Amino acid sequence: MNISVIGTGYVGLVTGSCFAKLGNKVICVDVDREKIKKINNGKSPIYEEGLDELLSKYKKNIIATNDYELAIKNTDITFICVGTPSRKNGTIDISYVKNVAMKIAKLLKKKKQWHLVVIKSTVLPGTTQEIVLPLLEEYSGKKVGREIGLAMNPEFLKEGVAIEDFLKPDRIVIGTYDKKSRDKLRE
Repeated sequence: MNISVIGTGYVGLVTGSCFAKLGNKVICVDVDREKIKKINNGKSPIYEEGLDELLSKYKKNIIATNDYELAIKNTDITFICVGTPSRKNGTIDISYVKNVAMKIAKLLKKKKQWHLVVIKSTVLPGTTQEIVLPLLEEYSGKKVGREIGLAMNPEFLKEGVAIEDFLKPDRIVIGTYDKKSRDKLRE
């Protein structure tokens, strides 16, 4: 499968690397050019045991770029794995999720094929349906459930054993908008 992962922080890079190990073609997107360079050289910009080895061994299955268009155009599924930092008042900042959803939607407007967008970032319940879905529809001009798929797949990765958690999960939680999204994400 051809997968794009937006955000190469802890969740995004582990997710992308593990998908590459499983035989998928992965395009990781990030704004940090130094991270992109390291990933493309088979080196992890973050520490997680075994991550350097995965990036090096499965280098042919994973590339990093800052080019959203390249990623969306050449993949079937996009995982949004951007940060949701805490604010001083204790709420989370979902501005990165919103910005990425709008960028993806604008590119999906030009894409003829159906595409699945999966939220993996840590967000509050309701965010996918109440915030991401309207942004995807508004900026793409397409209907979620028909021309675009939408799903939520929260992560349960513990630092230090994240690769093992991803490859041998004790649970996988998915929430989907429609049957086609569910079937594709399960695959």
